[in-house]
Amino acid sequence: MSCTFCNLKDDKIIFENELAFAVMDKYPADKGHMLFIPKRHYKNIFEATEEEVTALYRLLHKGRNYIREKYDPDGYNVVVNVGEAAGQAIMHLHIHLIPRYKKEE
Repeated sequence: MSCTFCNLKDDKIIFENELAFAVMDKYPADKGHMLFIPKRHYKNIFEATEEEVTALYRLLHKGRNYIREKYDPDGYNVVVNVGEAAGQAIMHLHIHLIPRYKKEE
């Protein structure tokens, strides 16, 4: 399979549980940008089982704590793009956790 996430090397994984894992985004929108990805290959959040959604949610919290300690952001965006028209480039579900920072004047 040629899926970027299915073929990801284990050394890129920061956190994982039985059903999902977290990595730093290869092309971050801001410092600390993380992705949360199910281990099973499917296209979008609407195909996830309740167990997979729960596993992803648990990792999101773990990732938020990690980002908070390491980068101390002022806010976050949690983003799920569903479909090409919505900006989904890799057709394997992934959730973005993007830390945001106030701009100093």
